[in-house]
Amino acid sequence: MTLQRIEAERLIPGSGQPVDDGVVILDGETISYAGPASSAPGTPGADTVTARAVMPGMWDAHGHFMGLRSADFNVLPQESIPLRSARIVTDLRRALDAGFTSVRETGGLGINFVQAIEEGSVEGPAIYAAGTTLSTTGGHGDLHSLPHHWVVDFGHLGGEFRLCDGPAECARATREQLRRNAKLIKVCASGGVLSEVDHPIHQQFTDAELRAIVEVAGMADRIVAAHCHGKPGIMAALEAGVKTIEHGTYLDEEAAVAMREAGAILVTTRTIFLELLDHGHVLPEYALTKLRATVDRHGEAITIAKENGVTIAAGTDVAMSGTDLPDSWGRNGREVELLVELGLTPLEAIEAITALGPATLGPQGPKSGVLAEGYDADVIVLDEDPLADVSILAQPDHVTGVWKAGRRVKTLAPASDRVLSEA
Repeated sequence: MTLQRIEAERLIPGSGQPVDDGVVILDGETISYAGPASSAPGTPGADTVTARAVMPGMWDAHGHFMGLRSADFNVLPQESIPLRSARIVTDLRRALDAGFTSVRETGGLGINFVQAIEEGSVEGPAIYAAGTTLSTTGGHGDLHSLPHHWVVDFGHLGGEFRLCDGPAECARATREQLRRNAKLIKVCASGGVLSEVDHPIHQQFTDAELRAIVEVAGMADRIVAAHCHGKPGIMAALEAGVKTIEHGTYLDEEAAVAMREAGAILVTTRTIFLELLDHGHVLPEYALTKLRATVDRHGEAITIAKENGVTIAAGTDVAMSGTDLPDSWGRNGREVELLVELGLTPLEAIEAITALGPATLGPQGPKSGVLAEGYDADVIVLDEDPLADVSILAQPDHVTGVWKAGRRVKTLAPASDRVLSEA
C-alpha cells in the first residue's frame, strides 16, 4: 500500500495535547509517524492530503445495529432479521461517513456483519460485538407485552435478547456468545427506560448470577458490560467484577469512588436521552414517562463521575435506522457536544470518543483511537477545528476524509469548496 501523508493545521492525537502544523504518515494499516511537521520524515512519492484538522477515527463505545424503525422494542421479533439486516448495511455506511471507524456493539445484530466487513463484502466500521444481550426473565431485555415463549425463542434464534435465570443458565448463555466470538458480554443489571414494566433503579441479576457471567467471560479474556441505571445494580456489578457501567443514571459519589477504585469505566450514552426526549412522540407512553424521570439525573451522574476521577468513555446508544429518525446511525458525533455541556473540556470529550474506546474492551481492545506510531491507521480529517467548535463532530459533512486500516473510505471536499462549486 502506498505511503499516505496527512498535513493538518491542527493534529489532535486522541490522548495528549494537540499539535499545531502536524503530520500523520500512514504506512499500510498502521501509523508510522504522527507529530510536528518540523520533525516529520520525508515521504517522496506519498499521496498527500491537507486539512484543517486531523484526529483518530472515532469510537462509539455503546451502539446497537438493530435495523430498527421504531422505538418500541416489541417490534423486534415481529420483523424478520434479514429485513433489519438490510437496513443495517446503510447504517454501517452512515457510521463511517460520520467519522466512526470503530463500534463497540453492546448487543445487536452487528456480530453477524463482522466477517462480511473484514472480507470487504460490506463497507463499515470495525465492530467489536457482544452478540445477544443477557437479561433476566422480566428484566430490561425481556419484551413484556409478548408471550414469554416468543421472547425465549427469539433469543435462541439470534435475536437481540437472551433470557437466562440462575448461575448455571447465565454461564451457559455467556458461553453461547463466546461461541459466536463475541468480544465482550453485555448484561442488563438493572431495569431500563424502554422496557415496559421494570423500574430503572431495581437490580435484576443476583450477585451469584453476575459472578457466574463475569467468571466465564474472564476465562476467555472478555470483559462484561453492564446496563445499569440504579445504584443497587451498579454496586452489584462492580462487586462481581464488571468492567464497564453503561448509562450509570443514579450514580452517586459513593458509587463513583467505587468505580474509580475498581478501575471501571462509565460509558455515557447521553445521546439517546436527549434524542428521544426531543422526539418524545416516537416513544410508548411508559417509556416517555421513565425518560422524563431520568434524563436530568443521568446528566448529573456524568458530572459526578468526572468530579470523582472516573474514566469516561463516550457511547451513544444509537440504534435506529434512517436519517429521518432520532437516535439513528450517523448522529453519533452529538455525544461529544453533549459531554462538553456537562463539564468535560473539548479535549477530554474527544479523548472519551477516541483513545478511551479500546479500553472498554479490556484484553480485546485493539491498538486504536490514538495518532501515534504503531497504532492502527484509523484516521479522520475535518474542514474545521473541533477544539474550537465541537459541534462540527455531529455534522458528517465536516468530516472530509476517513481512513480505516489505512484505506480511505470517505472523500469529501471541504464545505467552503462545495459552496463555491455550487455557486
